Amino acid sequence: MLRSLEIRDMLIIDRLVLDFQPGLNVLTGETGAGKSILLDSLGFVLGWRGRAELVRAGAEKGEVTAIFEPPVGHPAWHVLADAGFEPEGELILRRVNYPDGRKQAWVNDRRASGEVLRALSDVLVELHGQHDDRGLLNARGHRMLLDQFAGVDLTSIRAAWGQMSKARGALETAEVALTKMQAEEDFLRHAVAELEALDPQPQEEPELDAARRRMQAAARIRDDIAKALQALGPEGAEGMISNAARWLDGVADRADGQLEAPLAAAERAMTELGDAAQGVEHALDALSFDPHELERIEERLFAIRALARKHDVLPQELTELAQRYRARLDALDGGAAEIGGLERAVAEAEERYSAEADTLRAVRQKAATKLDKAMMAELAPLKMERAIFETRISDAAYGPDGRDMVAFTVATNPGTPAGPLNKIASGGELSRFLLALKVCLTGAGLGVTMIFDEIDRGVGGATADAVGRRLAALAEGAQVLVVTHSPQVAALGGHHWRVEKTVKGEQTLSNVVPLDRAARIDELARMLAGDTVTDAARDAAKALLDG
Repeated sequence: MLRSLEIRDMLIIDRLVLDFQPGLNVLTGETGAGKSILLDSLGFVLGWRGRAELVRAGAEKGEVTAIFEPPVGHPAWHVLADAGFEPEGELILRRVNYPDGRKQAWVNDRRASGEVLRALSDVLVELHGQHDDRGLLNARGHRMLLDQFAGVDLTSIRAAWGQMSKARGALETAEVALTKMQAEEDFLRHAVAELEALDPQPQEEPELDAARRRMQAAARIRDDIAKALQALGPEGAEGMISNAARWLDGVADRADGQLEAPLAAAERAMTELGDAAQGVEHALDALSFDPHELERIEERLFAIRALARKHDVLPQELTELAQRYRARLDALDGGAAEIGGLERAVAEAEERYSAEADTLRAVRQKAATKLDKAMMAELAPLKMERAIFETRISDAAYGPDGRDMVAFTVATNPGTPAGPLNKIASGGELSRFLLALKVCLTGAGLGVTMIFDEIDRGVGGATADAVGRRLAALAEGAQVLVVTHSPQVAALGGHHWRVEKTVKGEQTLSNVVPLDRAARIDELARMLAGDTVTDAARDAAKALLDG
């Protein structure tokens, strides 16, 4: 419920505080008194896009504060929670407008954006009038209104839509990937064949390089080692020392012991020479290699390095590259089967979605028939018993809420073609259509302050009385604000304010005055009689108030 509205320095209002009540609140006043300014100001604090220049001439800023009291569980609290606000007992919206066009807004004394205000507006207030494109005249919202009227649960079809979208996305991704792989199929097949034929191992290149280096080094030193072995052997030092020892041994018994030490040293030298020759021989054996093996190693080493350069990777990365290419090639070879499986998944998801959409269409058609009957029952008391209201359901693009387009259409007279509400009905007819529709859809607007801007325009007498009674019924257990020129409607209000314009010096100001019974009689008499209020007009006004 909108509890109060405070306006400061907006257009021709200097300061105004309105304390609204539950039930039917009516605002009356002469044309141009400033009733539209109240709605402009309320729209401003709710973030609506409207008039650009709202600040009163000469004022530093214009400011509007609206205080709402949403009940526990009201959608407004969910909007605030999503925006990071803490829920409180009341909801205070304040917005300031500066002459240069700058705007600032607060929700419960915390800065807020226009988006937050508009989100709150959608769940706090409904504005209905002949030129309203936010409410019942907006055809884009008719499907939602019908669903609310029918109590439709969209959980199942939204889940089916999500599954279908996911399946379609997976198929599209797979098709794009397959097309890309098909574009490089020749390269993949050649690369995989080349890599698998060579079959390089992760650490093979450094091992081959080390073996090649050893063989090349052995080739350079082996000749010298062989010469050294020959010099140490029987044809070299070993033979010469052996001969020397043999000659010394032959004469040692005649040398009086002088040759025993040399002979012992010669024997030791022979032993050392044998160890040296054996070690050199082992080294020579270790350096022996097959020249054909060196050639094989070099050919494989060069092939691995060339393939690495070709694919711009390190030699030790060739194994992993071969695995990746093989996986892509396997995916390519299995792509047709995968696509087939994904296509079947899409078909199954589309079938489930279509079944949900068909079920939803049936529910909506049943609800449309019920709504049309309810509308015809409401139109008769509003003196439109010959009009025809029809909820039309047609095909629309697939979406999470089904594939139905819903439009509320009217034919004001039998035999005339039906069309959109705002295209077919005249001003007075449109007002009554909107009121009847809102009465039928009351359950959808629970907890919302409903504002009707001169919705009774163009009607009078018994019809105006019927409009007023519908508004009063709509206000039972809710809050309805009505801007009206109809005394029949104003008389049915539970709370009545008069909007009046005064001129002080060269300054024109608008004010809103709450009316007691006596003042209401005077205001209703003015509405009935015009500038000259007669006793008869006052008697008629009393009769209206007394019902």
